[in-house]
Order: sequence, then structure tokens, then C-alpha cells
Amino acid sequence: MAILGIDLGTTNSLIAVFEPSGPRLIGNTLSQVLTPSAVSLAEDGTVLTGAAASERLITHPERSVASFKSFMGTAQITQLAGKSFRPEELSALILRSLKADAEADLGEPVDEAVISVPAYFNDHQRKATLDAGRLAGLKVERLVNEPTAAALAYGFGEVNEGKFLVFDLGGGTFDVSILEKYEGVMEIHATTGDTHLGGNDFTRVIEALIAEAGRFDLESLDRQERARLRREAEVAKLALTSGTEAQYSVPRKGEVFAGAIARTQFEMECAALLRRLRAPLERAILDAGLEPHQFDAIVMVGGATRMPMVRSLVARLFGRLPLIHVDPDTTVARGAAIQAALHKRDAALSDVVMTDVCPYTLGVATVEDARAANRQTLVTPIIERNAVVPISRSSRLVTIEDNQKRISVDVYQGENLRPEHNVHLGSVVVNVPPDRAGAQAIDVRFTYDINAALQVEVTAVSTGHTSSKIFYNSLGLTEDELKAKFAALEAVKLAPREHAANKALIARAERLYAEQMGEARDALRKFLGRFEDDIADQRIRDQDALRAEFAKLLDKYERSPFGF
Repeated sequence: MAILGIDLGTTNSLIAVFEPSGPRLIGNTLSQVLTPSAVSLAEDGTVLTGAAASERLITHPERSVASFKSFMGTAQITQLAGKSFRPEELSALILRSLKADAEADLGEPVDEAVISVPAYFNDHQRKATLDAGRLAGLKVERLVNEPTAAALAYGFGEVNEGKFLVFDLGGGTFDVSILEKYEGVMEIHATTGDTHLGGNDFTRVIEALIAEAGRFDLESLDRQERARLRREAEVAKLALTSGTEAQYSVPRKGEVFAGAIARTQFEMECAALLRRLRAPLERAILDAGLEPHQFDAIVMVGGATRMPMVRSLVARLFGRLPLIHVDPDTTVARGAAIQAALHKRDAALSDVVMTDVCPYTLGVATVEDARAANRQTLVTPIIERNAVVPISRSSRLVTIEDNQKRISVDVYQGENLRPEHNVHLGSVVVNVPPDRAGAQAIDVRFTYDINAALQVEVTAVSTGHTSSKIFYNSLGLTEDELKAKFAALEAVKLAPREHAANKALIARAERLYAEQMGEARDALRKFLGRFEDDIADQRIRDQDALRAEFAKLLDKYERSPFGF
């Protein structure tokens, strides 16, 4: 049975499977490998995913949502037509759709997967991704860091040996990984990033520019107007990738506001975002102990890397052009499939060894000076970031109070000296004999594995008594909640795969109708009515031809960012 490689993205998601010739991307019901990470609740209660849901973001904003990956690991609740969904549940619906596509392609059930996550996802976000996989009916064999997956895909087919940097800028996250390949070994030296920086932030810059030109407040827009503005900004961003100016037309309060944005203006407004991209680059290079000129290649991954200003930034910093022949949208999925094959010990990869690193520092809260009047609690690192995993490290701590009977070890993840500015993973408590301050000691051992699971073991030195804990996401779902959510999602019906192409075209026509005015609207209404009648006619067998004809008609009303 195949193990799927899944790129669960902010904007789009993909699946791939490893075959003797290498990783192969699997298409969805529309024969496209990119499935928009969007969910919409149809009026009949069925759930639409992918292109059909994405098109409904404008026409049915109260029933549709996208970019929910940015909320993974939080308690954020999304309301769709009065129903509540957690980020894990929305992601699970996308995963269920991808799973169905894979099973249709492979002709057999699939229940195992390797899923990619941003390298800088913290423990809460990673556990939420695991929960999403379980809710989708998948056994997640491993979470693989996105730049690690990209490096695997690149190293598998592009390079024999050398050092290279993976620059991964997706829709909502940014990661940097530095990797070296030698004698069949793929070794990660450093990884870092920003889980709140991606292509969506550049889109928001264009939204702000349009609002400023139109002299209106973004907060004054209703949900449909905001969705229209977001789409117009996305179209403009795409246009500015290949041209020097982008036209826009935004409806507001019954009027249409039109204008243009120059690429130079857009890039000037993005200066702060570009500075944020530079900081993780510098940290990763310093952590790896390398110089910019020592890399054999710079690999750009993620759709947002197509922006000229991003490629120019990388070219300036490294004094060389980054690789642009690698497909930035599909590389991570291909790498996830390779990681799945490695897990399965596929014979084609028997001579490949892959190492990875711990992306965050893991430590405990300790008192700096127990005798000081104003005690300061700081974080003492036990496993520092970019340590090769699996890894086990220990540290000895002592009591700080006379007659202290128990020690509570608070575990943190992050780079800040102050505990409150890091992610609190939980606590482990151990009892110690009462004694004077500093006389009783404990050994704290951290063990971190390739799946980002952290086991903390605390042992009282004098008694040998040990307490241990494997940390799970305190913001996530309990085992009982998972079972209840799984049962609830099982009852949710995804739109039948055989109807997905029709529903996507209908949603597109409705979105175009909302965008047009006058005669164009009248024509679209007639075209849509005729299409719906035709696909309901059981006597018409060639529905592929019907869809192709209708799509061609819709193309005439689609405003292209390229002007044709």
C-alpha cells in the first residue's frame, strides 16, 4: 500500500506518491495538481473543497473560508453558516478530499501519509497537523519540514553533492534551511523561519494601497466587499510579477473604484516585509557556520518566490541568481513523497540517508539567583536549536528553598531568555526529600525524535524517583475530543467527486456574475442556466464537452492580470 506525500499548504495543497521512476504528482477531479486550501458549506449541507470552495469566497463569504493554516495550533473557531469549525477540522476536510483523489488515482484504499509542515511550526502547530491527519482518517507516519522536503526533492534529481540553501516562502509561512549532500547523505545543518510571514502579507500591502487610494477604511467593508478586494489584490500581485503595472477595479457601496499600482510603488511599500525575510536568512547562515559564498545553489520554493523583488533580494544577498527552473509550487509535495518512500525503505532510495534538526531551542524555567531579593526566572536551554535529531540531552538542577518537597519543571520552546515570551509546553513534577536549599538535585533529560515528539524525564538524584511525560498540544484535542470530532466529520458529506468539476464551474460562473455588471451579467445568467439544464439532462452523455464549452465561455469574462 502506498504512503502519500502531502503538502498541506496555506494557499494550495498537493499530493504525490513515490514510484520506481521517482515522485509522481496526483491530480484532483479537475485534473489539476494544485487544490486550493479552501472549504465552503453548500446550501444542501455538503462540503465543497478546492476550486469550488475558492470561487465561493466572494459569492458566499459567510459559508466559505481559506488560509486557515495560519490558525493551526490555536483555539480559533470559524463559523460557516452557523456551524463551528476548528482549524484542524478544516484542514482535515482538505486532507479527506486529497485522500479521495489519491484513492481514485491508485485504485486502492490509502490510510498512511507523510505531511509537510513549516520548519518553524512550534509544538502546538505540529500536533494540530497530526490531529488533522487523524480526523481525515490518515495515519501520519511522519511530519517533514517543508524546506527539508524541498531539499530532498532537489537533491534527488538535481545535484550530486554540495551545500545549498532552501528559501521557502509560501502563502502564510517562511522557512530557511541549509543542507549538505555528500556520499548519499542529506544532512540539514540549520533551519529557521517566520510562521507569520508569507505571500498573504504582500497581498495585504496591495489591499492597503487600494484602500488608501480610494480613501476608505478596510474595516468599513462588509464580508463580500472584503473578499472582492482580496481577490482583486491577488490578481494585481500576480500581474506585478510579470509586468510593471497592475490595474484594479473594486466595487464598494454600489460604486466601482478603479485605479492602477506600479511595481515600484508596491516594492517600496514592501520594504519592511523584505527586511523580515532577511533576518531568518542571516540566522540560518550563522547557525550553520557558513558564509554566503559557500553555497553551491540557492533553491527557491513556494509560490510567493515568483515575485521579482524576492528573487532580487536573494540575488543581492548572495551575489548570484537563485535557481528558477525548480517548480516552486510542487517541490515540497515531491519531497514529501520521497520522505514517505524513505520511511517505507523503498529499494530505490536504499542508499539515501536523511538527517534533520530541531528547529527551536527547548529548555526549562530556572531561577537565576535564589538568594536575590528580586528573583529572576529565565530559560535554561537543554537542547539548542539546530541540534541534529534524534537527540537526548540532560542538565542537573537543584532546589531553591529550604525544606522544599517537590520541584515543578516548566518546559519551554523558543529562543527568548524570558519564559513568558516562549511557548509553554507543560510541566513535570517530581518529589524530593526536605532539605536545605541547594542540597537536593534533579536530573532533567530531554529526548527529541524525528517526529518532533519531546519526552521529558525528571529524576531525583538522592532517591532515584523519576517522573516523565511526552508532551502533547495543550491547545489541541484530547483523545475523547478527537474521537467525537472524527465521528462528527464522518457524518459530514463531501460533495461527490464526480460532481466536483460541475460545481467548480458553477461557482466560477457565480463569482464572475458577482464581478460583472450590465449586459455581461445578463449573458452569464443565461449561460449558467443553460449549463445547469444540460448537465441535468441524462440524455447528454458527453459532459466533458459541455464543461469545456462552458469554461471557454467563462474565459471571455475573466479579467486576466496579463491583459489577454
